[in-house]
Amino acid sequence: MLEQEAPAVTEEVFGTTPDGTQVDAYTLSNASGVRARILTYGGILQSLETPDRDGVSANIVLGFDNLADYLERNPYFGTITGRYANRIANGTFTLDGVTYRLTQNRPPLHLHGGAAGFSHRIWSARVVGDAADGATASGDVAVELTYTSPDGEEGYPGTLEATVRYTLTADGELRIDYHATTDAPTIVNLTNHAYFNLAGEGSGSVLGHLVRLNAEHYTPTDEQAIPTGEIAPVEGTPLDFREPMEIGTRIRDPHPQLVIAGGYDHNYVVARSGDGLELAARVTEPGSGRVLSVHTTEPGIQFYTGNQLTTPLVGTGGRQYRQGDGLCLETQHFPDSPNHRQFPSTVLRPGEVFRSSTLFAFSAS
Repeated sequence: MLEQEAPAVTEEVFGTTPDGTQVDAYTLSNASGVRARILTYGGILQSLETPDRDGVSANIVLGFDNLADYLERNPYFGTITGRYANRIANGTFTLDGVTYRLTQNRPPLHLHGGAAGFSHRIWSARVVGDAADGATASGDVAVELTYTSPDGEEGYPGTLEATVRYTLTADGELRIDYHATTDAPTIVNLTNHAYFNLAGEGSGSVLGHLVRLNAEHYTPTDEQAIPTGEIAPVEGTPLDFREPMEIGTRIRDPHPQLVIAGGYDHNYVVARSGDGLELAARVTEPGSGRVLSVHTTEPGIQFYTGNQLTTPLVGTGGRQYRQGDGLCLETQHFPDSPNHRQFPSTVLRPGEVFRSSTLFAFSAS
């Protein structure tokens, strides 16, 4: 059952990389009943415990209980993805008349920042707060991660100074704030790649989850999952989640977009009313009563149903993950934006500051 905890951030060693670098784990907890664990490797959200309608807590994100699995076989469970999240066609883009060639880690595509993107880097960490344990008068607790991406890393121009702050609020929300600056024109698109299962990780398929997406449009893709450049209405398609719908209801529909992706793996255009945090998605798991609401400042959200979870993986709870056992809600700018002028720009220039925020709110009904 739910236990009240004093607000705190605790630190422990999670493991050591083959080259001897230590990886730490920071656990954020407070009286809200929500608890989050963050790794310095990849900025990974390794676990996220939330209560169900009866006050029973469970970890609702997929992950591993050891560093070796994260190093060797992680399908981006809980990672910070960057310098550019999602896909860039042919690993190339042109900026200010110069063509840059990025690592084609998913030939011929560039995916999630490359072969050794932000999800594979060791981040520096510091506890944020009024006291050494991170506690603030409000009951919020936070840890801040920083990483310097050098000019030319994975083919990107400019040295990028990136900061990501995870905050567990007194109300039990997990907030992620992204901040970046550069010394030369570059592109930036940062997100967190958590796989959620509101029934608890390792509990089986998410096809019974009810999803509502605050989006009237999406960006269709070609057979390589690259946006065609079109911004299409969801109305009249099985990609319409404007009203709550079980994921499994239409996932096997023969619509060409679902056939290409093997399910849902699409960028939705958030229906925004301003520049602040906007509701982008709400997910309900009927059995536990858990509800996840996603608010973001980003223009898009990638809804992915774990279609590629086909390699045997054993999760934190000791159970095997299979296809469709988790769903992702990656708040972001659009995939391949540098190659589509009609998409919101992802260009960052010296003197500018990249800022992005996403809030995950939890409740139970």
